[in-house]
Amino acid sequence: MGRTVTILEPATVPALALVPTDEEMHIRRSVRDICSAFGPRYARECQEAGRPATELWHALADNGFVGANIPEEWGGGGQGMTALQMIAEELAASGNLMLMLVVSSAIGGSILTHHGSAAQKDRWLTGIASGTTKLAFAITEPDAGTNSHNLRTELRRDGDGYRLSGQKVFISGVEDADAVLVVARFRRDDGQLGKQSLCIVDVDAPGFARTPIPMPYLGPEMQWNLFFDDVVVDADRLVGGEEGGLATVFDGLNPERITIAALSNGIARLALERASDYAKERAVWGAPIGTHQGIAHPLAKCKIELELARLMTQKAAALFDAGSAEAGEASNLAKYAAAEAATHCVDVAIQTHGGNGLTIEYGLSDMWWLARLMRIAPVTAEMILNYVAQHSLGLPRSY
Repeated sequence: MGRTVTILEPATVPALALVPTDEEMHIRRSVRDICSAFGPRYARECQEAGRPATELWHALADNGFVGANIPEEWGGGGQGMTALQMIAEELAASGNLMLMLVVSSAIGGSILTHHGSAAQKDRWLTGIASGTTKLAFAITEPDAGTNSHNLRTELRRDGDGYRLSGQKVFISGVEDADAVLVVARFRRDDGQLGKQSLCIVDVDAPGFARTPIPMPYLGPEMQWNLFFDDVVVDADRLVGGEEGGLATVFDGLNPERITIAALSNGIARLALERASDYAKERAVWGAPIGTHQGIAHPLAKCKIELELARLMTQKAAALFDAGSAEAGEASNLAKYAAAEAATHCVDVAIQTHGGNGLTIEYGLSDMWWLARLMRIAPVTAEMILNYVAQHSLGLPRSY
């Protein structure tokens, strides 16, 4: 049987501009200019001081960049994921990897845009668009891993509202968030756990506790264990209904994959730029080391991989903005390609620098942890290969 083809109406046909428009160049240049004012070590200085990158966040928000993907009706830029992925890439290419842009703007902003009530959009989405409100996002659990069908955090009815109980792990940026968008499962009247539900929980809600997870340098944001002990959730904090299911969640996870891909592309760009400059300047035996194919060819291969990943990321953003059914596949492909390219670019950059590649001064070891993380989070490379094998190639399910 042939594959079902989705026919898009002319107004929704995705457009992927291969030649950068004046608007795109303006966005990218503006983000670079904002970041350059903070210097190349700003993110590490924030991390060493144990504080979020508040000044950079405000500078981006004041220029409309943290809400670029959110509809104009709710105070955003109305430019979709196409603009947000550009912003994320330029941030990372400047040495600033802001996970809050992923969890608040991309995930929280996208889910509330598609599934929030009018009151929720007034309360939360307008603040996300302006950068004055930040939402963290909590889905991962210690015993569920990538199996979101096996989540045990539960939401159950309690009078006119609900109670939330459970645990989450590896949740980013909670220390800088106003609230957390939590993925739970609804406890039905028959006592069974049903489909996934989403609710918004204030970070200072009674019964909500957190402990930090020690990590190597990953940027200003910290990673957290979260604990919910009968946390009261008012009915107006439920997003998408009691059993919205994974379809509701994935309206945030596909933007997450696209933004993570863009950050990975930015990391790869920065690593490749530094390695190329070093290979042109560092001379051994009377010639720049970039003269030698043992140095030049790995860098050239990285450039090819990076440009392919960037193109796939742009395609995924265009498909998502058009509401295409192909956006899920494209988002997974983009995340996989970009994470692989970033890891390879940083590794080759370190090798090009020799011993200097591992020093704090050159900053490449910082990039390694960031790039390597992207092959694991928010979905592992292996699970994307499973997805492509099953859904793209029609092979039997392997898990």
